[in-house]
Amino acid sequence: MKTLTTTEDLAHFCKEAREHPYVTIDTEFLRERTYYSKLCLVQLAMPGDTDDNAVLVDPLAQGLSLEPLYDLFRDTSVVKVFHAARQDLEIFFVEAGVFPDPLFDTQVAAMVCGFGEQVGYETLVRRIAKTGVDKSSRFTDWSRRPLTDAQKSYALADVTHLRKIYEFLAAQLEKTDRTHWVQEEIGILTYPGTYIIEPENAWKRVKTRTTSPKFLAIVRELAKFREGYAQNRNVPRNRVFKDDALVELASTKPRNHGDLGKSRLLLREARKGDIADGILKAIAAGEACPADDMPHVPRKDDKLQVNPALADLLRVLLKAKTETSGVAPKLIATASDLDALAGGQRDVAALSGWRREVFGDDALRLCDGEIALAAKGAQVKIVAL
Repeated sequence: MKTLTTTEDLAHFCKEAREHPYVTIDTEFLRERTYYSKLCLVQLAMPGDTDDNAVLVDPLAQGLSLEPLYDLFRDTSVVKVFHAARQDLEIFFVEAGVFPDPLFDTQVAAMVCGFGEQVGYETLVRRIAKTGVDKSSRFTDWSRRPLTDAQKSYALADVTHLRKIYEFLAAQLEKTDRTHWVQEEIGILTYPGTYIIEPENAWKRVKTRTTSPKFLAIVRELAKFREGYAQNRNVPRNRVFKDDALVELASTKPRNHGDLGKSRLLLREARKGDIADGILKAIAAGEACPADDMPHVPRKDDKLQVNPALADLLRVLLKAKTETSGVAPKLIATASDLDALAGGQRDVAALSGWRREVFGDDALRLCDGEIALAAKGAQVKIVAL
């Protein structure tokens, strides 16, 4: 098992990798103690059946630059293969503002090829590579050095088996003419907005039953402060204060440090210093928010009027389509997509791209009364009206 610890060695590997049609990639990282993931290891493998052309890259090695890897990412002649790439891509985007191009995600491809929703790497290794994965090093602290041989073997297996998985799935997509389906999904993964959380919008991630605009204005300011504080200091947002404490603060509206000390849910560290000052300023800003700038949550009367019978028919249609296409249902249309269609909305993902081809066109025809559904044995068939 070869571990690269110098920029020169990494550049040599990446130069050789450019002679191949693809390279498989994975990362190991830590995020428990930071806002942004700390990259601890990069695994790379070129095509082949052995471990000879697979390496580990130690980004913690003194003086090592990942720029040769980023140059490989920019080389459009080499496909960069990941499994469940989102967290890996976030790391590289935050670190260097770069996305691998072109990119292939075997989890997305597997869903398109009929392996189910959010299929795990171990499942694909077992079903496609016909082998198993040693799980003994799964909970490793990847920032600690030196790594044991068992840890290195575990990490390397994430890219060596991935070669066979990629080759199988790529062939299946080519055979079924679904390569462009995966490319559409990958477009979301390589969109910068996927990884940028603006503090101004952080409140939308906070769950609360109260929909009062005045209350939500305070929630918005508290979430904005927390997100900015966490980003600037690279600490987890829950280390600043948790969601339940945020909702409590928005409800009790403490006026001073003494009031903060009475909070049941606020961490001790948040009752003093910069965090305490930020909390009090956020609450004051929320209370002073003009009425026309307060967050608005639709009232019950404003909510979509869903035809429940039509929604049920759309679910039957979706089930029939997933059985014939082999594609995971949630990848085609979510429950909210179906309700939106049944409520008359047409700006939904299920009506665009490859989803429209598989499901959307017939869903619209069903909504417009142009087709009906008939059961024949275990099958559901479409009947033109």
